Amino acid sequence: MRYVDAFNHFFPKRYFEKMLEVAGDHKDIGKRVRGVPCLHDLDVRFQVMDQFKKHDYVQVLSLPSPPIELMADGATALEMSRIGTDGMAELVARHPDRFVGYVSTLPMNDPDAAAREAERAFTEAGANGLQLYTNVRGKPLDLAEFLPVFEMAAKHGKPILLHPIRGAEMPDYRSEDRSKYEIWWTFGWPYETSAAMARIVFSGVFDRLPGLEIVTHHLGAMVPYFEGRVGPGWDQLGARTSDEDLGAVLKRLKKRPLDYFRDFYADTAVFGSRAATICGLEFFGPDRVLFASDSPFDPEKGPGYIRDTIAVLESLDLTPEARAKINHRNAERLFGLKPS
Repeated sequence: MRYVDAFNHFFPKRYFEKMLEVAGDHKDIGKRVRGVPCLHDLDVRFQVMDQFKKHDYVQVLSLPSPPIELMADGATALEMSRIGTDGMAELVARHPDRFVGYVSTLPMNDPDAAAREAERAFTEAGANGLQLYTNVRGKPLDLAEFLPVFEMAAKHGKPILLHPIRGAEMPDYRSEDRSKYEIWWTFGWPYETSAAMARIVFSGVFDRLPGLEIVTHHLGAMVPYFEGRVGPGWDQLGARTSDEDLGAVLKRLKKRPLDYFRDFYADTAVFGSRAATICGLEFFGPDRVLFASDSPFDPEKGPGYIRDTIAVLESLDLTPEARAKINHRNAERLFGLKPS
């Protein structure tokens, strides 16, 4: 059965060179991406993919971290976005048997330019979606200034892939100025995703753009595990707050908060965790889960998470229809890919 890897990462050659020129020795996550050849070397990437030929394994590409807006401003950020989009489009055109689509990453520090670039990516470069990060230099995505980007995705019927971003500069305690032990990544990234999802829900983005489709990385992060808090807990929104009328927020929404969270899509990139996969599938259901590996961010720098994720899915008691939806059909529908 075909596997369409909906969320994995690669640097087109020109973008990788431009990133090194602009960002140099970018800290934290930047240090990691430079040391993984499978992120920027096509020969290495193909060697990894060839290990899964029997699975009819193909990829939808997205750029790795860090976000463009953390590396550049103004015209340079827009140039990097264009180089990334055009480089991805070229990879898909040259290797359609391996890369069946891609998503574009935008210069979100200039929302108007980002919206225009999104439209160019869709109408001229054949992008299958957008990759947005959970915050823009610390700003939440539900601010009005970013709405045109969401509107552009909804207008063209393209999904948004929501990727967490957070660094060690976000401390774990108010008494400290930095996060220790990479807590900013291990627990910070799932929190980032969950917080961004909540802001999108409570700000009414789904009510305003009912056709909007958002794929949350790492199987919806914290949300499935905390279903009780997200459901009955948030049904009592405002009960814990005395200086603000949060109950009015519930009255503005057309559905329960929990129902909006189920409107998100989620991918299977949970580092090969069977328990997390079962939890996420229970919450979102097979109609809203996409196979993804987060390759090549595993200890083997390529094949590990692909192999482990496939093994977990194959171990589950799924109907053939549910398995096909997760493995490829949901991705084919969302990204507008040719059905297998």
